Amino acid sequence: MRPERHDGSSGGGLLIPMAWMYAEYIADELLRTGELMEPATLEYRAGRDALALTVFLSDGAVAEALPATRVDELRLLTAYGTPWRGWVCERLDALEAAQGGPDPDLALARAAWRWLEDTELLAADLDAIGPLPREPADGPRDPEAEGAPAQVWTPAWQLGLPLGHLSIHLY
Repeated sequence: MRPERHDGSSGGGLLIPMAWMYAEYIADELLRTGELMEPATLEYRAGRDALALTVFLSDGAVAEALPATRVDELRLLTAYGTPWRGWVCERLDALEAAQGGPDPDLALARAAWRWLEDTELLAADLDAIGPLPREPADGPRDPEAEGAPAQVWTPAWQLGLPLGHLSIHLY
């Protein structure tokens, strides 16, 4: 769903990034439906931007609610082990090469990708999920003394992509 362009008829007006805004809308709806994360969190933004990029770069959005074939396509594109990062870079470069002038949709997609690449989020320690150990009688434990795992910072897309994939499954 690319914005309509009529060369010379717009009087030099602003181009509206409808394709990007619609891709963000679809991504937001998928994440809200899944209720996996509070919308005010950075993880939610990472998931929304990763999904919006996937929708935008996979030949745009459809005008109606997501059909089953479209949901399957998004699920495959965001699946674990797929070369999603490379796919995004290739598609962004191809779109940029195909553009004859400034494209507000592509500018917003590039900004989202820069944020996903440059922003690092603290990765969850999945080993810590489970029952909490009892504190010893002599006081609380010192995690550093017990060799607690180091904190791992990861690019935002590496957390947002699985979140988006899971929300597609829950859709």
